[in-house]
Amino acid sequence: MKLSKYRHLIWDWNGTLLDDAWLCREIMNGQLRKRGLPVISRERYETVFDFPVERYYRTVGFDWAKESFAEAGTEFILEYEKRKKECRLQAGAKALLQRVEQEGISQAVLSAYAHPTLVAFLGHFGVQGYFRSVAGNRDHYAAGKVEQGLEMLKELHVRPQETVLIGDTTHDAEVARAMGVDCLLIPCGHNSRERLERCGFPLVAGLGDLLVGS
Repeated sequence: MKLSKYRHLIWDWNGTLLDDAWLCREIMNGQLRKRGLPVISRERYETVFDFPVERYYRTVGFDWAKESFAEAGTEFILEYEKRKKECRLQAGAKALLQRVEQEGISQAVLSAYAHPTLVAFLGHFGVQGYFRSVAGNRDHYAAGKVEQGLEMLKELHVRPQETVLIGDTTHDAEVARAMGVDCLLIPCGHNSRERLERCGFPLVAGLGDLLVGS
């Protein structure tokens, strides 16, 4: 899939550029065990993970009559923050960002991850400089990112028809539709290929299938 027809790329972070679905699944299974609930396999995780994340928690068995989503969500993010540096970028991610920059295509990150920690994590991997804009959520509860996406388009003054959003979840497809931009989906993170195929946007197997230049 050629990226050179676009003037602006908007990247999702978690699961797309960052290989962290395995960690999210491990932490969730720890939470489920603690509550005496059945753990989830990789296949089950990719089938049920969703936005807003609160809905996904209910799907895997959390009971808000016994605790609040704020409590469960905070427990998850505290463990994620402790372990996140165990994660690596997806194979070829940094080289691809560099090639896109060399072609003069502007790039941004749009994430449901809390904004201050997102910026710091981009810096940890040495990739923050590739992005003209970085937009994360105001908190760590991952309600979604449509609002941030629409704001990003206004701030960047980029034409939707010259822009593509690249992500790994059905929510990325929803965000792209709301923004009026193209979308490429990659089944390398938090949702299964089968779910992504139903979104009606092109799929590529991995970052290595994204071509830059002539």
